[in-house]
Order: sequence, then C-alpha cells, then structure tokens
Amino acid sequence: MVDVAGIFKAYDVRGVVPEQLDESVARAAGAAFVEVLDVLAGPGAVVIGYDMRPSSPALAAAFAEGVTSTGADVIDIGLASTDQLYFASGRLDLPGAMFTASHNPAKYNGIKLCRAGAAPVGSDSGLRDIADLVAKALTEPPAAGATPGHVTHKDLLTAYADHLHDLVDLSGIRPLTVVVDAGNGMGGHTVPAVFADGPVTIVPMYFELDGNFPNHEANPLDPKNLVDLQAKVRETGADLGLAFDGDADRCFVVDEKSDPISPSAITAAVAVRELAKQPGATILHNLITSKAVPELVAEHGGVPVRTRVGHSNIKQKMAETDAVFGGEHSAHYYFRDFWRADTGMLAALHVLAALGEQDRPASELFAEYERYVASGEINNTVADAAETVAAIEDTYSGVDGVTVDHLDGLTVSAGQWWFNVRASNTEPLLRLNVEAADRAGMERVRDEVLALITGASVEEN
Repeated sequence: MVDVAGIFKAYDVRGVVPEQLDESVARAAGAAFVEVLDVLAGPGAVVIGYDMRPSSPALAAAFAEGVTSTGADVIDIGLASTDQLYFASGRLDLPGAMFTASHNPAKYNGIKLCRAGAAPVGSDSGLRDIADLVAKALTEPPAAGATPGHVTHKDLLTAYADHLHDLVDLSGIRPLTVVVDAGNGMGGHTVPAVFADGPVTIVPMYFELDGNFPNHEANPLDPKNLVDLQAKVRETGADLGLAFDGDADRCFVVDEKSDPISPSAITAAVAVRELAKQPGATILHNLITSKAVPELVAEHGGVPVRTRVGHSNIKQKMAETDAVFGGEHSAHYYFRDFWRADTGMLAALHVLAALGEQDRPASELFAEYERYVASGEINNTVADAAETVAAIEDTYSGVDGVTVDHLDGLTVSAGQWWFNVRASNTEPLLRLNVEAADRAGMERVRDEVLALITGASVEEN
C-alpha cells in the first residue's frame, strides 16, 4: 500500500518512483485535483507540464487521464520548466500540475500543483484534501460515469520567453559572455529560447536533457555542484556564470572570479531595481536572508516585510501586501508581474541587466549588496527537535540586548548578529543559519549554538 500521506508534503507531492509515486497515484491525484479545486464548475480545464526525468511523461499522462475521467479538459504544454508551467497557469488562467522532483536525485519524482493564476496549493489550502481523496481512490476505485474530457497540446515556450523579455529588456546592455550550467535539467530547454537573440553570448554546459543527471546533481545549492561552472567561467573569462536546478525555477550566480554571489545579494539587487520602477513598493524577504536586504530596501524607499520560509507563505504574503518582489535565501525569487510565482529565469535577466547597464565587473557590482558574513545553512539530525529548540531559547532568553521571536522556528537577534533554528517539515533535522558583522563573530555564535544542538544530536549533515 502506498503511503499517500508520506509523499504529500507541505507544498507538493514527492517520492521515489515507482515504490511511492506511480501512475495509479498520479491518476487518482488528477481526479482528486479536479474535485478539490472544483474545476468543472470553474475553468473546466487543467494545464500540465513535465520535466526531463524518465518517469515524468508517463506520470503526467496518468494525471491527465485522472483529470479527463471527471469530464474536465487538459492543456498539455509538454516539456517545461516549473516557472514555464506557472506562466501557462497565469496566461491561461487555469490550475496547473508540474511533474518534477526539482533538484532531487534521479530516483525521485513529484507533482507541483497550483490554482489558476499560479496561486499556491498548500497543505491547508487543498493539498491535504487531495491526499485524502487519493488514499480513498487507491482502495475504493471510483465508478466511471462522466463523459471524458479532451487533451489539447499547446506549445507556450516562445510566449514564455516573450513575456520575460517584456519584463526585462536586455537589448540595450553591453555585450556579455555568460556560462550557463543547466545540470541536464530544464534550463537546457528554456535558456536557448530566452537567449535566442540579443547581446548575451551563452556558453552552454550540460544542456542535454537527461533526468539521470550524468554530470552532477541538478542542485546548485550544494557547492560541489558549482565546481564545473566555476572552472568554465575561469577558463573562458566569462562575465558571469548561472546555474539552474533541475526544474529551472531557481538560479544561482557566480561572478567573473567564479565566486558565488549570495542569493541575499541577488534579492537586494533585484529589489533595488524593482523599487526604481515602483518607488515605495513593498518587498518581501524570508527570515533567513541577510539583514542587508531589509536595510537596502528601506534605504531605497521601499517597505521591507519579513516572512516565513516557503513558497506558499511568500505567495500568500505577496497577495496580502501587494508586494512587487520577494526573495528567499534558497534562490527562489517571486515577482508580482509573474503572477507572484517564483522564476529563476526572470531573476537571471535582472542580474544580467544590472551588470550590463554599467561597466564594473560582477564582483564589484554585487559587493554593494554584501554587508555581513553568513554561515550558510547547517543541518543536524536531532532526537527531539522541539526539546532542542527549547533548550536553545532558554539559553538566550533574558540575555541583555537579545531579542527572540517565533515567526518561523526560533530567531535570536542581537546588535551584531542573529541566528535562526527551524525544524524540517519532513525529516528529523534542525536547520541553523547564522549571520554576523564579521567572520569571527559569526563563527563564535555558530559554534555556541552548534554546541547546544549537538549535545542532543544524532549526527551532523
């Protein structure tokens, strides 16, 4: 029996194929998606895309069978990045399903779901209900009844590229040479379309679509997966390097020296560009981005708003505040002009525009947005996350000059430093992020907190 609850996470469906996620689950999920979102009473159709993993086409087809079994129609956009699926959902005003396991290894696959207009489907806004219906359908298959819907195939790649060009025009920038590592993921599908013409010369790496990831995992958050990109930037003397994850909704950046540029610095730089177009606008940042982000937003006349981690939280807060842009330190970037959805490609265009509109190299330009020293995320496996967090809070509560809040996990702040510890939603992990005014201060706080964590931990990851 498939553990449906186990593969329906907080924001999507994800599991090992076919042991956890197979075509029967996908078919049941398609029918449940229609029922929970009341598609038949509304738009009457669902848009579906899928990535390059070997299992994706069959899973997407099974999901489409589930949708059409209810009488609803399907718009199949075929191979797509996740942000291309969000574009389709927004442009067509249809709920959508994207088959991908993002940056995860080849044995995994999953489904990212959204409402019409790329609005999120979270655990409390439909995902749990879908999971319940899937579990029921796997044990009590529903009787056939409705006249099946139709599947229509639609290529939206050019329209996706055109929309991005409307938002960020690169035609006037200086010529740039950019190395792009697609990691055998969907960046190999979207980058050629987006950069078909213009002043940017692309040096491609691993553009062949291959869900077995023969070169390295499509997870640029792990430094070892940036090594090839960094070497190629040095070899070619490129102005910049870009690395996309497997479904190409996240983009990581290295400068001309091949040094990684912090996603917080990218968030701040894009925020400043958006504020130049819309003075006084609201900018979101999650609570583990650098405190340089809200400082720079305020200095440029914007309103910074701090949020919890996670795309459902960001998108909900964007809707509430009418924010024009939001950034996460995981390199997810959200744009109001892109239906509040996250798109690494649009963030990359902003980075290239910022670089190409002036003459300094990337290392000098983005140094303006780096003010503090961060630890990066440190994961520890713990026996009891709640007990460990409580012990950390007891240690720092009441200390003069220290503040504590619980917006997302535990955040402890002082004048020159802050740290956050959060429990994983799906694993027995505590995630620690530390930032300070200098490296010595960061290392001191990091080591203090790690000592408290490892006193109750099983192992450090």
